Amino acid sequence: MESAEIARRFLRFFEERGHTVVPSASLIAEDPTLLLVNAGMVPFKPYFLGQQKPPFKRATSAQKVVRTLDIDEVGKTTRHASFFQMLGNFSFGDYFKEDAIPLAWELLTKPESEGGFGFPGDKLWVTVYLDDDEAFNIWHDKVGIPAERIQRRDLEDNYWHMGVPGPGGPCSEIYYDRGPEYGRDGGPIADENRYLEVWNNVFMQFQLGEVRTKVDFDISGELPAKSVDTGMGLERMAAILQGVDNIYEIDTTYKILDRAAELTKTRYGRDERADVSLRIIADHVRTGVMLVADGVLPSNEGRGYVLRRILRRAIRNLRLLGAGEERYMHELTAVTIEVMGEQYAELKADAPQIHGVIDAEEASFLGTLRTGTAIFDVAAEEIKRKGQGTLAADQAFQLHDTYGFPIDLTLEMASEQGLQVDEEGFRRLMKEQRDRAKADAASKKTGNADISVFGRLLEKTGKVEFLGYDQVSAESEVVGLLVDGVSVPAAGAGTSVEVVLARTPFYAEGGGQLADQGVIRTGGAEVEIVDVQSPVSGVVVHRGKVRTGEILVGDQAQAEIDVERRRAISRSHTATHLVHRGFRNALGETAAQAGSENSPGRFRFDFTASGAVAPSLLREVEDEVNAVLINDLKVNAFHTSQAEARAMGALALFGEKYGETVRIVEVGEYSRELCGGTHVASSGQLGLVKVLGEASIGAGVRRVEALVGLDAFRFLARESVLVSQLSEQLKARREELPERIEGIVTRLRTAEKELATLRSAQVLEGAGEMAESARDLRGVSVVTHRAPDGTSPDDLRKLALDVRGRFSGDRAAVVVVAGVPGDRPVVVAAVNEAGRLRGLKAGRLVGVAAKALGGGGGGKDDVAQGGGVRAEAIGDALGAVEQAIVQTLA
Repeated sequence: MESAEIARRFLRFFEERGHTVVPSASLIAEDPTLLLVNAGMVPFKPYFLGQQKPPFKRATSAQKVVRTLDIDEVGKTTRHASFFQMLGNFSFGDYFKEDAIPLAWELLTKPESEGGFGFPGDKLWVTVYLDDDEAFNIWHDKVGIPAERIQRRDLEDNYWHMGVPGPGGPCSEIYYDRGPEYGRDGGPIADENRYLEVWNNVFMQFQLGEVRTKVDFDISGELPAKSVDTGMGLERMAAILQGVDNIYEIDTTYKILDRAAELTKTRYGRDERADVSLRIIADHVRTGVMLVADGVLPSNEGRGYVLRRILRRAIRNLRLLGAGEERYMHELTAVTIEVMGEQYAELKADAPQIHGVIDAEEASFLGTLRTGTAIFDVAAEEIKRKGQGTLAADQAFQLHDTYGFPIDLTLEMASEQGLQVDEEGFRRLMKEQRDRAKADAASKKTGNADISVFGRLLEKTGKVEFLGYDQVSAESEVVGLLVDGVSVPAAGAGTSVEVVLARTPFYAEGGGQLADQGVIRTGGAEVEIVDVQSPVSGVVVHRGKVRTGEILVGDQAQAEIDVERRRAISRSHTATHLVHRGFRNALGETAAQAGSENSPGRFRFDFTASGAVAPSLLREVEDEVNAVLINDLKVNAFHTSQAEARAMGALALFGEKYGETVRIVEVGEYSRELCGGTHVASSGQLGLVKVLGEASIGAGVRRVEALVGLDAFRFLARESVLVSQLSEQLKARREELPERIEGIVTRLRTAEKELATLRSAQVLEGAGEMAESARDLRGVSVVTHRAPDGTSPDDLRKLALDVRGRFSGDRAAVVVVAGVPGDRPVVVAAVNEAGRLRGLKAGRLVGVAAKALGGGGGGKDDVAQGGGVRAEAIGDALGAVEQAIVQTLA
């Protein structure tokens, strides 16, 4: 199925179900926090945020997307790409999980003849966010997927956001099992090469504030309405439906790659270094064409720099393949316009302008290469004259930053002249430049309001007084109102509003502690507060919705927090301090806090560590913390100077900035930290702390997650019930369960190995007879065979190699074996050395067979594997192979 047809089917399916087909927006993002559109939902962001009313409740689109975060990995792997197309269906407060999930399943599993994609249901797995029981139950109870094919994953994998302030929420992903030849069993959590993601259902529920990393962000509150944002990568889907191994071999991208190989007189699949360059060229030329078509021009800043870097990487890799001074970008641009033009007709109409921009950039960069080479040669001669052997970091950086000379080219040329490059220094200078750029970009990520509004409020009304350490409700005055980031004198019922009070008991999110929630009442209005932030030091902004009446600037107000939520969060915050101290005691003072989040009933704590923490040590820390709870130590808070705090040994939060006067929170003599958060009165109020586990979240940083209070008790109660059930099922005492389960697993694995051995033996039983019955085609022994359905790809491969090995070394032999391991046919070809000397290549023969099967494949000259979608055509495929052999030998 061609890429264009995949897009047509997707859009048609949802159009028939009440969705408005929305054309792809430009890659130039209207969102000020983005340079380029980096997700299919970006054009709909104002609707998800409630900033604009959508003209439709349901929409579907095939959106162009560019992501350059992993640009250095493009080509090195076959998974990364800088340009791709995201197919999506969207609901703006219309339907949610209970409808989105079945829709995705229907389109994927519906037969191709009926307009679907024809995926067999038993080859699909799904993942849900850790605590998303609703999605789990829909998949299991409504769709009918067995529980063992539904896996729970954490923020890293099953929570989606744009990387900047905006909408986000948990997601549920659908994976296709490509079979054991691609990796090990166990579902997506075990092997994402074998289990390939094909669809992501994002359940937009929350507005994210500051986004620091994929897993570290602030949730400002709930979105105006629960919505759905789904994404299906067109290129990845094409790879599966076209029976190829990766996105670089699909109908569109491979034509660009193949033309690049032809121009540079190389062949894809022969040399890994050349393959990397060909993949970079194919991806980057396509990305460059799409960016230029949307009006991006090469420059040294912003999105223009993104384009320039992408085009120059493509040109540079053409040079690595031997292009020299030849200019091939025009030809590659033409191929790209041809293959993408079916989906984007504007490419053909704008072809002259696209060629003009890219041709000019190629000419400019070839000139840069000449200039940079001359500068490098002068520097190299000077280094040699002085008897040195290393090009300085600042020289390499100047070549890169001023002249656009790639560092890998500098390294290559230095190596050719027997010189080294201070690469570490160069990377340091690059990092400093990136940090400056990030700091500048971060200053622009102000969400959906102009931060200067809050600055003016601060100047006008003065610093907001926080009363929440001692009070849960307080009388105050409304000194500011904002709607959609704009100051207003009043806000009526149903309005999402930001309220600024003269004084407040509400805690603004900070220091790892989530914000308070509650209500603000005036004489004529009631506002439900769902989030509290401090966008400017001294200003506390209460975000919520006017439930009744009208709130006015100048109103007297009564502010009341949700007391139970505050208590639960305070328990989590105090528990974080205790766990911090516990890890310091266990691992030493190097176990510094590197972040935290304190939410009702649970918390996460990040700390620096060189490696994983042993389970036994986790238990020791947990026991130590719970001992502090039993001792019911008093929690005390007071203010002092920074110098005094340091003298007392108070711990400070990693990365946090403090004033001259600081607040210290101490739990007896056990823990003492600088902290502005809220806490319990004594450690005994925590009840219980249960550490769930720890994991790495980055180089040298570990994350512990834990439950507190009733949440911890409930967790242990569930665990106890589970253990009791296992004990009853296995007829074993609790302490015997680990050994009993280990024994069962061992026996199961042994049985699986024995079954695999038996299956292989059965398949190989006829190898000798197959070799004896080989046909002679122009002096070559040829065996073509269809194996029984259900024969695994691995066994097909073993059979082909076994039969090939039964021919004498001087007798040319070709063995082609096909079968249907699951729902799709697989073909394996093996050619011995004598056959290869006659010009017969396994990779080419597999390609012939796979084409007949409606798919593709390839491999080495001696053995290759492919597949397709038409199992009924296996006989034709084997016949086509025999014809190809005869033609080759003619």
